[in-house]
Amino acid sequence: MDASRDSFGSAAAPARDAGPLPARLRVCLAEDHTIVRAGMRALLECDPGLEVVGEAASGPEALEQIMRLKPDVALVDIRLPGMNGLAVTAALHTAHPQVRVLIVSAFDDPDYVQEALRVGAVGYLLKTASPSELLRAIQSAVAGTVVLDASVSEQLVSRSPRFGPGIEAGLTDREHEVLASLARGLPNKQIAVRLNLGLRTVEGHVTKILTKLGVSSRTEAALWAAVHGFGDSEERQRADEL
Repeated sequence: MDASRDSFGSAAAPARDAGPLPARLRVCLAEDHTIVRAGMRALLECDPGLEVVGEAASGPEALEQIMRLKPDVALVDIRLPGMNGLAVTAALHTAHPQVRVLIVSAFDDPDYVQEALRVGAVGYLLKTASPSELLRAIQSAVAGTVVLDASVSEQLVSRSPRFGPGIEAGLTDREHEVLASLARGLPNKQIAVRLNLGLRTVEGHVTKILTKLGVSSRTEAALWAAVHGFGDSEERQRADEL
C-alpha cells in the first residue's frame, strides 16, 4: 500500500508484533448512533474476511463486550455516552493490548489524534472515509500498521512544522529501524531483542531520534512516522499484500 497514492498514511503500529493474519477478522463496533452503526455493520458483513461479533451503543457496554469477546479489531467512536472512546481505548490497551482499537470519529482535532495514539489506538479515521478506506484500515491495523486519515495528517502538518512534508530528519539506517519499532509501541527491551542490540544502545538511538525529529515523546515520534507514511519494509510489504 503506497501512502503517496492512498488517502491515509501508515506507519508501524503500537501494540504487539504483527503475526499471521487470521482467516477471518473478528470486529466489534462501538457507535452510539444506530443508523451509523447499522451501516458500518452492513458494510463489514459484505466482506467475507470480516465477522462482526459485537456492537455497543455506549462506552461501558463497549468495554464490557470487547473485553469479553476479545476481537481482532474494535472500531470505536470518540464520543460515547457513559465513557468516551479514549477512556475505552486506554482501558482496553491496559487489559487486552492484543485488541487493535481503530478510532472512527467525526472530529479531526489533532489533540484527539495525539491522545488516541497515546492511549493505545492503532489509528484514527474520520466518518467521511470511504468504505474501501475503512476496510483497508482494518486490515492494515491487524497487519501492524498505524492508519491516519489524510485530512488528519494535513491538520497535524498545518499545526506543527515538525510534521511538515519533506522532512527527512537525517536518520541513520539503524535509527530508521529503531523508529519503526518505537512507533509500534515496543519498549526498549523488546527493541533491543528485535534488533539484536544492547539496551543502552537502543536508549541512545531513541534519544537521538527524538532530537532529530524535534519531538518530545514516543507518541509524537509515532505521529511523525504516520504522517510521513513511514514504516519498515517488511511490515509495509505485509500491508501491500492484503
